[in-house]
Amino acid sequence: MARGDERSSARLGAVQALYQMELTEKPVTDVMAEFEAHWLGRQVEDGDVQPTEAAFFRNILSGVLDEQTVIDRTIDAALAKTWPLARLEAVLRAILRAGCYELLRRLDVPVRVIIKEYVDIAGSFYADDEPGMVNAVLDRIGRDVRGDELSRGHV
Repeated sequence: MARGDERSSARLGAVQALYQMELTEKPVTDVMAEFEAHWLGRQVEDGDVQPTEAAFFRNILSGVLDEQTVIDRTIDAALAKTWPLARLEAVLRAILRAGCYELLRRLDVPVRVIIKEYVDIAGSFYADDEPGMVNAVLDRIGRDVRGDELSRGHV
């Protein structure tokens, strides 16, 4: 399995872990241990094992928590003023927080890859307008924080 696929799985796991933490209020160490022991790298619906880059999963999860205030402010600034982050459903908040963290701190990952990955994750949870909203918000953040990369045309 390619590294990109392992990172895609890590991103999905991080979103699910962030969602679980918000709902259960469990500490990050408990959720991280649970995901690594029971979910990451396990069989998925079609019976295939989905390898996961565990270090990448941990980096996203702990990074979002360490920088949540900055991340939430950044997302709020990119959202419509009448629809702040707190009004969004918990899965959408987790997707946007993880994506924003990568845009802000994972400069080794191209902006377009980050946006596509989180739009794909949104598409796995939602069938309506949510993937487009994730695309618009992360694109706005990407242009604000890494616009030079987008203007150079990196893919």
